[in-house]
Amino acid sequence: MLTDIYNYLPISDRLATAGQPTADQFAAIAQADFAVVINLAMPTSTNALPDEQAVVEAQGMTYCPIPVEWEHPTLRDFQQFATVMSQYGEQKVFVHCAMNMRVSAFVYLYRRLRGVSQAAAAADLAKIWQPNATWQHFMEAVLGE
Repeated sequence: MLTDIYNYLPISDRLATAGQPTADQFAAIAQADFAVVINLAMPTSTNALPDEQAVVEAQGMTYCPIPVEWEHPTLRDFQQFATVMSQYGEQKVFVHCAMNMRVSAFVYLYRRLRGVSQAAAAADLAKIWQPNATWQHFMEAVLGE
């Protein structure tokens, strides 16, 4: 069940975010008709699946790894993420990292840059965490604030 995935948060009918799913939870993600999985976690992150790409692709989903260093998110990381999101925007996309903290920040930025109000985007971000100084500075830099 999707709601069993750590920090699972549906954003829209075509976008959901979460922390690291288990192999069995990837089957549930596929059964919920998600077509694409974007992973922002590092291969060394907490509970990372060493064979995640094979697990995801065995379920018939596209796998897009964009490893983002927790202490050093970069504009290039975000640009890569935005490109992948745009590429698969018409499909159901499931984005995860280790705890849904990197992801919630990236999704917040992506939504803001696509015209979603600050209040609406911030409300979903706040359901997961209040970004620390590193991530707050990163988000402000991306938004030019």
